[in-house]
Amino acid sequence: MSYGKHVREELRAPSRELRRALPQVYEGYKQLHDAALAPGALDARTKELIALAIAVSRECDGCIAAHAHGAALQGAGEDEVAEAIGVAILMNGGPGTVYGPRAFAAFREFHAEANP
Repeated sequence: MSYGKHVREELRAPSRELRRALPQVYEGYKQLHDAALAPGALDARTKELIALAIAVSRECDGCIAAHAHGAALQGAGEDEVAEAIGVAILMNGGPGTVYGPRAFAAFREFHAEANP
């Protein structure tokens, strides 16, 4: 199991338990998530790329896995992901050079799965 899937698997049980303890919070978050990532002036692929770059800047492994997967599902290419990560590195400095490669590895994993 590689990076993206490993992170998702590691978080699966504790996330499920917290979701059961806080169902209204998670339902509210789901509504916000769905509304924010719905196509509008920006398409869903672009929004996933923005979310992935922010995930790198926030150094959030779970967010990286989720939005790398989302970017792959929305048809983003490696070149688009690399450029989005490049902007995250610009805006975040050194930590971006640590979390950026994690994001790129997760995307490549999910992209390969979505495009066999």
